[in-house]
Amino acid sequence: MEESSPRRKGLVLAALCATMFMAMLDNVIVNNALPRIGEDLHAGISGLQWVVEGYSLVYAALLLTGGTLGDLYGRRRIFLTGLALFTAGSAAAALSGSIGMLVTARLLQGLGAALLTPGSLAILRHVFTEERERARAVGLWSGVSALGLALGPVVGGPLVDTFGWASVFWINVPIGVAGWVLAVSVLPEFATRARRIDAPGQLFSALGFGSLVYALIEGPTRGWGDGWVLVFAAVAVLALGAFVMVELRALDPMLDLRFFGDRVLGGAALTGFVVSFGMFGATFFLPLMMQGLMGWSPSDAGLAGLPMTAVIVVAAPLSGALTSRGGPRVPLVAGLALCAVGLGGLSLYGADARYPEYVWVLLTMGFGMGMTFTPVSITVMSRVAPEQAGMASATVNTLREVGGVVGVAVLGAVFTGRMSAPLHEATEAAFVEGLHLAVRCGGGALAVTAVVVAVLLRPGRGGPVDGPAGVRASGAGRQPEITVS
Repeated sequence: MEESSPRRKGLVLAALCATMFMAMLDNVIVNNALPRIGEDLHAGISGLQWVVEGYSLVYAALLLTGGTLGDLYGRRRIFLTGLALFTAGSAAAALSGSIGMLVTARLLQGLGAALLTPGSLAILRHVFTEERERARAVGLWSGVSALGLALGPVVGGPLVDTFGWASVFWINVPIGVAGWVLAVSVLPEFATRARRIDAPGQLFSALGFGSLVYALIEGPTRGWGDGWVLVFAAVAVLALGAFVMVELRALDPMLDLRFFGDRVLGGAALTGFVVSFGMFGATFFLPLMMQGLMGWSPSDAGLAGLPMTAVIVVAAPLSGALTSRGGPRVPLVAGLALCAVGLGGLSLYGADARYPEYVWVLLTMGFGMGMTFTPVSITVMSRVAPEQAGMASATVNTLREVGGVVGVAVLGAVFTGRMSAPLHEATEAAFVEGLHLAVRCGGGALAVTAVVVAVLLRPGRGGPVDGPAGVRASGAGRQPEITVS
């Protein structure tokens, strides 16, 4: 089969979409299982946080490394390795008999996701070379990824009710195996540019992001003045500072810091970070509220997310079309604003709220999320040189993941002072009060970011990204720029 044939391209896109759908689904499908996991494995809020954040810890710490390894040893090879590790970690999670075993399995899943995620978007860039064709492919890839996030609660609830909490991990195994077999058959391997191994950059990035995520996870539980939390926070500051200094001086850096000098890329990266901050923080505790305080079953709590799923399916391709025609400014700003309105609206309802009263909140949040995913990916792939696609993809995904961890940490900081006991022993008033305060903070951050991104991406502020101020090192392999409007 010709590598450039439509059928081969379609199969490549199917393999990449299936694996990214699985990885994104796993980000949130676990949330609906948390109450049952807590009961069966005798875990409190801190232990449940680690089930979610253990994955994020490794994922965020090693994403940049995953992008670099793909550049060095082949994106297909590293992608397949990551997919195999993720699938194995899913099986191990399903078989876990203690909270410690489950968290360890989640760390393995995070390692696999860190290896496969950067290569996925970079392979798309290589296979789909024509601009409009690539925009459609990236739009579909982003839409499927967003759909995985939206379907997680919908699928997770019935699975937990019918087969138990382990089923939210077992579901990954057949998808992972089928995706790996298809990927082995159709994914091309392509030459990567010769580069030096940036060992200091690898070390400082993993140490810095890993320590940052650890401090954010443990801060709400141990207290922000706890000695270990302060130690890890200090290590994060020092390591990330050293990482920036090393990358500024490196002949072949793992992260080209000129990426952030491009106002459009900077706006897209900021959007990804803040949307994850607000939305992941909210979705972590919503299932606990619905099941623990409102008395909903996991299935009911999952089905409540169907409206959000439906509007994401509509918004993702719409935002891709808007970006292709007029640039990312309108969909990014609109998506941020809608997410802000949705989180603000969520703070109007308590444990006695009826579903028809707040379903508009879920519709608004879903549409906002759907409007941001595709433009961010299209922007990154349109404004960097092909050889930097892995680095750019890893950078944006690192910021998204860290944003989600920060969001959960903010909610944890609000809740922990009121709820050191398991959920069913916590007072309803304290839970609702903490949730309201946290989502208002998230909504405020999204609203401010919408204004910042609107300013960054306004027309007429500078020209294309070239030379020392931009990400591109040369004109080789240059693709047409997207319009900023």
